[in-house]
Amino acid sequence: MKAVRLYDAMDLRVEKAERPGTPPAGFVNLDVRAAGICGSDLHNYRTGQWISRRPSTAGHEFCGRVIAVGEGVSDLSAGDLVVADSRFWCGECPACRSGRSNVCEALGFVGEVCDGGFAEAVQLPARLLVRHEASLPARVAAMAEPLAVALHAVRRLAPRTGEPVLVVGCGTIGGLTALLLSDLHDGPLLLCDRNAARAETVAQLTGGRTVTLDPEAVATALGDARLRHAVDATGSTAAIAAALELLHGGGTLALVGISHGRLDFDPNVLVEREIALVGCHAFADELPEAVALLPRLADRLARLSEVLPSLDAVPDAYERLLKGETAALKTIVAIAD
Repeated sequence: MKAVRLYDAMDLRVEKAERPGTPPAGFVNLDVRAAGICGSDLHNYRTGQWISRRPSTAGHEFCGRVIAVGEGVSDLSAGDLVVADSRFWCGECPACRSGRSNVCEALGFVGEVCDGGFAEAVQLPARLLVRHEASLPARVAAMAEPLAVALHAVRRLAPRTGEPVLVVGCGTIGGLTALLLSDLHDGPLLLCDRNAARAETVAQLTGGRTVTLDPEAVATALGDARLRHAVDATGSTAAIAAALELLHGGGTLALVGISHGRLDFDPNVLVEREIALVGCHAFADELPEAVALLPRLADRLARLSEVLPSLDAVPDAYERLLKGETAALKTIVAIAD
């Protein structure tokens, strides 16, 4: 079969690989229908930071069709259409036993600790698979995993009814967070991104208003309302610091972006204004809920994505995405349908 495999930093190859064998007990074989390229895939390609197996088939955002099930798998059958959970957790550590599998003490991710979805077929534990409606296009079903990440961020932020929310960064996770807020929250939505065209695209789909990270701009947008809730999906320490300055007393800033620096700030800002910094790592139990939301969000999700015709296009897409040469928020690879 054809697969896209990462050998080392800046060494990604499309090549032939062995198809998965008979699934062992508790495992399932899938034909992959579509897979999404994530920012963490690009980061791992560029830096090699999370390479633990050489080579490893990349890709952790994907959907597929069950083709074989191992012994003991009773809730899935051949022909079922499923999305994959990206998190490979142990299920035994204190974090897992307390329901916090996203902070498992031995947590790994599909596409790193095991082969992922940039291939024609993959083998995964059945516990990582969630069925979805057969009517969903593959390009939409493949967005369930990042949608779950965004949903976890919204849940962690927990904005109060009617209060404004600022989303900083309108890439994949920021854009999906804004989309969920427009669907699940009833307060004003503010959007900020250095790429004005991208922010405007998200604004058109969500009814949000674009602003800069400037107190005057935010005040003008909100009038008498106070900003107490924000999400940073950039990882930029400068953006995080600016967002903190914008929040009024009793506010919360949810951090979902991966940062590449250290934040230097006066902790008294948090104490005196009672500001909460909330970390958001992957997702906990939100994947089934994200899958349930896909049908009503499908049209808007499709408008946020571009589709590559085959696995052969992935290496060039990596280079293009690293250069910022796309108007889409998500790049999906069509594999089989």
